[in-house]
Amino acid sequence: MTTLSELNSCDAASFIDRLRGIYEHSPWIPERAAAARPFASVTALKQALLAVVSSATLDEQLGLIRAHPELAGKAAISGQLTAESTHEQAKSGLHLCSAEEFATLHQLNADYNARFGFPFILAVKGPDGQGLTRRAIISTFSRRLKNQRADEIAECLRQIKRIAELRINDLLGVSLAFGPQIMQWSEQIGAISDADNSGDQDFDLTCAYLTPAHQQTAAQLLAWMQQAGMEAYIDAVGNVVGVYHAADANAPTLMTGSHYDTVRNGGKYDGRLGILLPIAVVQHLHQRGERLPYHLEVVGFAEEEGVRFRSTFLGSNAITGRFDPALLDQTDADGVTMRDAILAAGHDVHAIAAIARDPAKLLAFVEVHIEQGPVLLEHDLPLGVVSAIAGSSRYLVELTGLASHAGTTPMNMRKDAAAAAAEIVLLVEQRCTQALALVGTVGQLQVPNGSVNVVPGVCRLSLDIRAADDAVRMAAVNDIKQGIARICAERQIEFTLESIVDVAAVPCAPRLMQQLGAAVERAGLPRFDLLSGAGHDAMAMAAITDVAMLFTRCGNGGISHNPLETMTADDAELAAQVLLDFLRNYQ
Repeated sequence: MTTLSELNSCDAASFIDRLRGIYEHSPWIPERAAAARPFASVTALKQALLAVVSSATLDEQLGLIRAHPELAGKAAISGQLTAESTHEQAKSGLHLCSAEEFATLHQLNADYNARFGFPFILAVKGPDGQGLTRRAIISTFSRRLKNQRADEIAECLRQIKRIAELRINDLLGVSLAFGPQIMQWSEQIGAISDADNSGDQDFDLTCAYLTPAHQQTAAQLLAWMQQAGMEAYIDAVGNVVGVYHAADANAPTLMTGSHYDTVRNGGKYDGRLGILLPIAVVQHLHQRGERLPYHLEVVGFAEEEGVRFRSTFLGSNAITGRFDPALLDQTDADGVTMRDAILAAGHDVHAIAAIARDPAKLLAFVEVHIEQGPVLLEHDLPLGVVSAIAGSSRYLVELTGLASHAGTTPMNMRKDAAAAAAEIVLLVEQRCTQALALVGTVGQLQVPNGSVNVVPGVCRLSLDIRAADDAVRMAAVNDIKQGIARICAERQIEFTLESIVDVAAVPCAPRLMQQLGAAVERAGLPRFDLLSGAGHDAMAMAAITDVAMLFTRCGNGGISHNPLETMTADDAELAAQVLLDFLRNYQ
């Protein structure tokens, strides 16, 4: 087995030779990276190699892509793959394909090469290094065939870098202490869903507040916290709380955590990473008999997404003492009140007020989260330090016109609610392109009881306006409101606007950002700061203590709130190592 010390001390020719199999038939990559020695860590070695790939010319990058074999292609059938490729394709059982699977892959390879001019590249060992299923490989292949060529070049290079990362792990005997456990736990609770998955857990995860799946997930998190060495309980709103006590009972508390509810048909890592990762860290500390100079509290917030009762940040608002009792009378789609749901789950609504923490006893709140965007991915960085969380204004809009016959109502006499909605969608798009870090979305658009031969009389839509600068956000909100009024007046449409979320932007505490950034650099990575366009429980926690966030790279183009949401065990490992370092050196 090769060691990092040997790679640092050997001559350049030996360095290139030992890393020859890392990038398929491309010794020029380790050749250019050799000058950056010595590497302080395996992470630094990986970063240096991928930097060479990123800075190469387009022709060199295309040459690297074309140096890779097709999946289950001619080279595999004839036994001409490199040892590394043979092992990787076997890990996913590609050598065991049925005749139908071989035929499908053969056609996909041909179609892909014809469309893009290079072979399809996929790190078939997958996010956890254990190997993708053949079904998952074929599904990914089919999905990526629809991409544009430039996007596929970028994705192939990212997959090649992931392949190289796994090969370096094998070459140097790297053992991940946290990543595999975090990924395994994510899969385990990702299989608990409200939806009827028909045996296909990969494509339908829904976990709404206090449903059976939600309560089962809470029970599993509770068990893992207890097994990790924490004193743990579920509070009156369903937050799962684990405390890893300091030796001094009077010590202050540092909090971490995130939410475990999901959007409908969501991803496995949104929110949940920020619970599972610190549980793994506490487990490590407990196994070593190591105590921190403060109590470490890990919270699985019961509800952040607002799917069932439109009650975003319910769990964290209860922790901060800002739970709104009026929410107890909110009803879900089946007419069940939140009060009844809480009681049915065995919780006491009268105990909610007691959940609130004393700010004087808190040091800070730090949340680890997948980025839910492409910035880290595009910068080839596994981690980033969040500088601020964008403020958000959300509304439900109802437009009321006049339903009338589609064949007999002249165009100039129509009061078409859907046409007004279409104009509003374009207004939001146009207005929100006028400033940096400003985004606007119409994510819901409905024509209730619509019919093909009826001019729509009613239309409902959502508005979501976000920006890191509250003044920029509110200026956009005001302009859009005025635009809605103008559009509706011109079209003789009545409208109502219901505000459902109004959250100010939250800057992260500079002192916490500095400490997180230092831990990132000690892990062998450059510090990289970025904004969060998504809302997080840290926004609510900022009402009672300083907050910070550590982002982890999100794969598949940065997609989130989607079954395609993904990350890797190696990135989870780095995030856990950084959090552990941060906790040990907290000041």
